[in-house]
Amino acid sequence: MGRAFVFPGQGSQAVGMGAALAGAFPAARQVFEEVDDALSQRLSRLMFEGPEDELILTENAQPALMAVSLAVVRVLRDEGGVALAEKAQFVAGHSLGEYSALAAVGTLDLADAARLLKRRGQAMQAAVPVGEGAMAALLGLDLEAAAEVAAEAAAAAEGSPEVCAPANDNAPGQVVVSGHKTAVERAVELASERGARRCVLLPVSAPFHCALMAPAAEVMAEALAATTLRPPELPLIANVTAQPVTSPETIRRLLVDQVTSMVRWRDSVLAMKDAGVETLVELGAGKVLSGLARRIDRALTGTAAGTPEDIEALIRTL
Repeated sequence: MGRAFVFPGQGSQAVGMGAALAGAFPAARQVFEEVDDALSQRLSRLMFEGPEDELILTENAQPALMAVSLAVVRVLRDEGGVALAEKAQFVAGHSLGEYSALAAVGTLDLADAARLLKRRGQAMQAAVPVGEGAMAALLGLDLEAAAEVAAEAAAAAEGSPEVCAPANDNAPGQVVVSGHKTAVERAVELASERGARRCVLLPVSAPFHCALMAPAAEVMAEALAATTLRPPELPLIANVTAQPVTSPETIRRLLVDQVTSMVRWRDSVLAMKDAGVETLVELGAGKVLSGLARRIDRALTGTAAGTPEDIEALIRTL
């Protein structure tokens, strides 16, 4: 079969997301209504109309991106007769996309996924005061070099210790570091001196996937303990381990670990390729993950399905 379904993370959100799906498909409208009801919030209006400064807030962007991904899944199922479990070997998601993946294969109910992501966004934002944390993409350095730069930047702190560590290993030469703002800024300077092609401070509101997120991990441990998880219909390639997982208890633990751990996306994609995957099909907003596929391994194909036209084309392919 040689296929995996993958689900995007934060950064793929944009005002207008999901509006064309809602206009074209009753099944998509139903998903957006269910998410609105679960959150007691008109999230769909915020997605369709903005304002952007509210949509990009972590607590809104996370459930919004999941909602678009699950709208695509529901349309594939209801309009195209496509059951994901019959059409792929694995699912995987980038950071919050892991929740979308788990909802897509029956581990999480849609309403639970929406509530968990709202809580996750709030907890991640609350873990570090605004302005104290940062993230930066170090382009042109491999993971080993980026980890060295981050460690040096953290060690150079004056006074109290600072955190700076790799947060996302997205593709060869595309590593994101996260931590205290001053340490991340030092890492950017060091990386530039070490031959990084470009270093970009990311427009995020908190330093995700590093030790500073420990308070958020505690919140998610409590929230996940109170949530029913079922075995997934397809194995999930977990962000934390880059290995397939099917046990609900292991998934629960890894979702907690994921808050403070690096997203091993490059390793995850390579693990899927080693298991026979040739095509990554990205379901939801944007084309970030499908764009990374060939950068990770030129033998891989990435394709995205986020618009009505994309979905109709995908149904014909499947």
